[in-house]
Amino acid sequence: MAKTANRFFMLLIGSLTVLAILSLAFVIWFVAKEALPLFREVSPAAFFLGTRWMPVDFGNGMSFGIFNFIMGTLAVSLTGMILALLVGLGASLYLSCAATQRVRTLLYPVIDLLAGIPSVVYGFVGLMVLKPVFIRAGVKTGLCVLAAGIVLAVMLLPYLISASSETMLKARARCLPPAMALGISRWDAAAGIVLPASARNILMSAGLAVGRAMGETMAVMMVMGNANLFPKLLGKGESIAALIALEMGTAVADSTHYHALYAAGFALMILLFVINLGISALRSRLLRRGGI
Repeated sequence: MAKTANRFFMLLIGSLTVLAILSLAFVIWFVAKEALPLFREVSPAAFFLGTRWMPVDFGNGMSFGIFNFIMGTLAVSLTGMILALLVGLGASLYLSCAATQRVRTLLYPVIDLLAGIPSVVYGFVGLMVLKPVFIRAGVKTGLCVLAAGIVLAVMLLPYLISASSETMLKARARCLPPAMALGISRWDAAAGIVLPASARNILMSAGLAVGRAMGETMAVMMVMGNANLFPKLLGKGESIAALIALEMGTAVADSTHYHALYAAGFALMILLFVINLGISALRSRLLRRGGI
């Protein structure tokens, strides 16, 4: 009876794993299938390197170039990741190396609550709080890449802090007592031993956060300005996700515009795949050097 139950359980787990892989494969196939017809009318070079996006012909012809949207996606994601890492790693070091168990028990639910707040609420907070600040700072509309990056950073914090603090706690249990026994101060040990020893798993959590950052739509769309411009830190820009959200509802099915939006989504998937591949390669290199 136990062997039968075990075989059934293994079969169920294997089936669910195959189903997950097939679901991912179906999404990739479907997006690629809807995107490929675009390249019968628009060359890949013009699509990926072009800067003019005009889905309606007003006499000068239609044009589909997503270079500015690609750069906007990378700019806001990189800005958000840098800000989130600066704050998140500091908070993780405090929670793992300085805070007591009681403090961690109180703070973890509060941090996790940030992940449950809808992105549109973050967008409203950005409009009501950050926009006036940037207007007073000299940004004409108050909407810019930096404002969107700050909002995005707050959204990424729970993912980074939760994963990073857990791996730092393991590194602390292994490395901190011997370091302090050698006369190394707590914070020197935390910054010089615990943090580097946790780098591999921190990169893993950063990889998950990158996917969250590049796919974020509502909050970024509300605060970034949504202009087809090459992104500057205090200038407007537009991400691929925002472009798709704004225009998919008005695109005629099977039109060039429709296929161009799917191609933009496929480009976003490729970007995310390349970035995660780079993070995985870096993690493997750290593993060979002996990280936790």
